[in-house]
Formats: sequence, C-alpha cells, structure tokens
Amino acid sequence: MMFKPTLGAALVSAAFLSAGLVQAQTVRIGNQGDALSMDPHSLNETTQLSVTGNVYEPLVARDKNLALTPGLATSWKQMSPNVWRFELRKGVLFHDGTPFTADDVVFSFARGSGEGSDMKSYTNDIKEVRKVDSHTVEFETKAPFPILPEVFTLFYIMSKDWSEKNQATRPVDRRKGIENAASFKANGTGPYRLRERQPNVKTTFVRNGNYWGKIEGNVVNVEYTPIGNDATRVAALLSGQVDVIEPVPLQDVARIASGGKARVLQGPELRTIFLGMDQKRDELLYSNVKGKNPFKDKRVRQAFYQAIDINGIQKTVMRGASRPTALMVGPGINGFDEGMNKRLPYDTEAAKKLLVEAGYPNGFEVGMNCPNDRYVNDSNICQAVAANLARIGVKVNLQAETKGTYFPKVLKRDTSFYLLGWTPSTYDAHNVLNALLHCVDDKGAGQFNLGAYCNPKLDELTAKIQSETDKGKRNALIKEAFAMHADDIGHLPLHQQALAWGVSNNVELVQLADNIMPFRYMRVK
Repeated sequence: MMFKPTLGAALVSAAFLSAGLVQAQTVRIGNQGDALSMDPHSLNETTQLSVTGNVYEPLVARDKNLALTPGLATSWKQMSPNVWRFELRKGVLFHDGTPFTADDVVFSFARGSGEGSDMKSYTNDIKEVRKVDSHTVEFETKAPFPILPEVFTLFYIMSKDWSEKNQATRPVDRRKGIENAASFKANGTGPYRLRERQPNVKTTFVRNGNYWGKIEGNVVNVEYTPIGNDATRVAALLSGQVDVIEPVPLQDVARIASGGKARVLQGPELRTIFLGMDQKRDELLYSNVKGKNPFKDKRVRQAFYQAIDINGIQKTVMRGASRPTALMVGPGINGFDEGMNKRLPYDTEAAKKLLVEAGYPNGFEVGMNCPNDRYVNDSNICQAVAANLARIGVKVNLQAETKGTYFPKVLKRDTSFYLLGWTPSTYDAHNVLNALLHCVDDKGAGQFNLGAYCNPKLDELTAKIQSETDKGKRNALIKEAFAMHADDIGHLPLHQQALAWGVSNNVELVQLADNIMPFRYMRVK
C-alpha cells in the first residue's frame, strides 16, 4: 500500500523537516499593542503591516539596508511613461498550496483600492492593472510615476481563490467595525504561516517549510503578545517570559542595558509625530465654540504651534530620544531639507496675542484624540501639549485610548484635534504629500489627511512631483510644496521619535529604521 500524503500533511512534514534542521527555536515578542487584524489591506499602520508582512508579501521588497529587492516580482521595467511591466516569480505557492499567479496580483490591487481598504493611497494613482500572461502584469498610471516600485513595498498580495472561498473579497473596514475571515485567518506566500490568532491575547506563527526564498534565521515558532503596560512589558523581558519587547519605555533603557540579561537596540526612526486639526467643518465636533471653527483661522493654528514647548517635551517626556522637527518628514526621507527645518519659536506671549487677534481672548475648549499604546510615550506627549496650551487659555479635553478604538474613530474623521505618526513607505516626500497633505478625494488621495487641510496649489505641486524625473527639479518642487504647507501651518509637526527594542542576549535580529520587524532574520543562539 502506498501512502499518498495530503497537501496539509506535506506542508506539516516540510515544516518538521525544516524544524529539525534549525532545532525548532521559538521567539516570544511582547509589543505595546496588537496588530488589529490579519487583513493586510485593512489598516495602513506600521505594527499591522510589520506583523502581516511576515505572512504576506509585496511585489517589491526591501533588504536589510532598506534598498529595493525583488519580492513576488523578479523584475520590473518602465515600458512607457505611464506603463510599468512586472515579471512575477514562478513556482511560488500560497500557504494552502495554491500557486501564485497574475490573477492574484490583479485581484489584490482591485481589493486594495476598493471599499473598506485603508491602502487607497498606494493605489490612487493607478489607472489600470492588466494581466499579460500567467506571470506578467502591467500597471498603467494616470501620469508618469517614476517611483512606482517604491510604492509597492508594503502592499501585500492575497490569494484570489482563498479570498473568494472565505468571503473575504473586500477588506476588513476598521472605520465601520466590519470583520470577515481575513481578520482572523491568513493565507500568504511569506516565510511564516499564521498558526493561531487570539486578538489582543496572543498570535502565533510557524515557519513556512515550503517557502520559495531564503530564511536567514533559525526561528521556527514566533509568539506575538500585546503587553500594553510598560512595567509589565519590561518585567516580562527581564524575567525571560518574552525575548523581545517593543518599545522599551525610555525610563527603563539604562536598567535593561545594565541588567546583564538583555540589551537595548536603539536607532533613529523614519517616523514623524505630528498634530492635526479639523479645518473643514464649519463648527468643530468637540469644542465649546459654536457657529464657527477656530482652526480655519491660521492665527489659531499658529498660536497652538508657538505654545508648544517642543524642547521641553524632548527633554522631559522623550528623555532626549527625539528630534524636534518643523517638517512632516525627517532625515532619511528623500526631499528632507535641513535648511528648511526651522521651527517657529516657542513663545507663549506671542501665542496669546494671536488668539486675541483671532477673537479668542479667553481661549476656548477643544477635544483631543490620542492613542496610549501606539507611539513612544504618545499619551504623555498629548498630556504635555495639553498643559502647554492651558498656558494660553486653551482647555484641552484629552481622550487617550488604546489604538483599537482610537484608529477607527480618527480614521472616519470623528475628531477635532489629534496626534498621529507617519513613516513614508516609499521613503520619499511624495508619499506624505499624497497621503497626509493632499485635499481629500474619493480615490484615496489625502486618505490620512484626517483634518482635511486643503490647498489646491499644493496638490498641483504634488502632481508635478509625482511625474518629474529630473532629481534636482523634483527636489525643488518638494521644497516649494513643504514651504507652502509650513506657511499655511497645515499641521503641527513635533518630532521624529527614536527606536528602542529590548532583546534577550540569546536572540539576534535586525532593527530597521522603518520599525518593521522581519521574523526571517531572527536567530536564537
């Protein structure tokens, strides 16, 4: 009698063979927050994209140096100013054993640009995605787009067949609280498979023994646990209950580093933390000012800006682990210009005068939304801002909450004043101009412009930046656009935060400046 293994048995066997070779090592990760869904198109947020990026893959990936490298596409070239052709990798299987083809790419981009998707800013400049043959696709853009491959690095490909069978052809809509099978199950092509999903408790992954590429590390199992309390997270690392924590509370960096059991990996992050204001509504949703919107007045926005003691926040809240900024991008992002990075002076008296000129001599009240488990010391930053604004007569009613409720609220623009962080996925200023600063439209531009700041002249510059191929001319346009936004005081940039990961001495991993944590590089000694 011949034993004919089922596909599932074959995958398990492959995993065990792989496990035998690498000694079945396990890494346990404790993060301040959970990935809110396993759906790769449901939330454009680094934690979620980092976690799901171990299961799903993009056409174009990044290596340890953040340089572009082939992913599910082996090559790409520009056929004409508006058309790119991507050759797809052959022999790749999804975790359920079905082959990866051009149909999955066409489907994924249609899904990611459709209703409920949080990834529309990645697709809004694409006119059409065409299947040329089983392993070739073409992208036609609305205008020349020389950095299109960079746009794809965090846009993950799903199985068309699996999505249809599991009624998951539309993304999980975080704004509406709509869930489907893709929230709790996953079927990617990546180096790790989802084993079990317990939202806000624990998510476990197992090495994909059938993976097409090289897994440099030796880790077979990964346990990902959200630990929101700072002290509990640090204690878990020092006691050996977890092997990696992110982030390390700034006040505990020295204690962990000197404890002998773990080390702290620190480095600059590409993320900029900023404040946004509702500049669209005629009356704020959360304010005691009735019949008008104070934030429509530039003098009010400037008063808020100059009332914020950013150096005090850097010293006291961030313990030196931040870089105050006047721009919406920082070093490492193409288009950053140090010569422009000059903040308006912190000046409480000038801020008070501006409020008087704007018609608010006694200040006013406004609600503020802030996460307490997403960015480094996020709620403490908001508390400091609220205290600063109190000095000019503005009473801030702060609502600090877990990102699980914060994001659905602010993403549907149910806010008057909010804190957000942003890492441009392309490492290029166009991403910020398109996603954060562009007037909001129904195609995906301005999808994360949650206060609906709008300057049509800036949008015209953004369109020129997208299609300009001359680097010098392009950077001059970027400079002009950021100068325009700064003059408008469209947002209130605060700082770039620093990365701080706590890592057990028996674990090796790679820390990237975009705060993505690939399991494939992890090694247990």
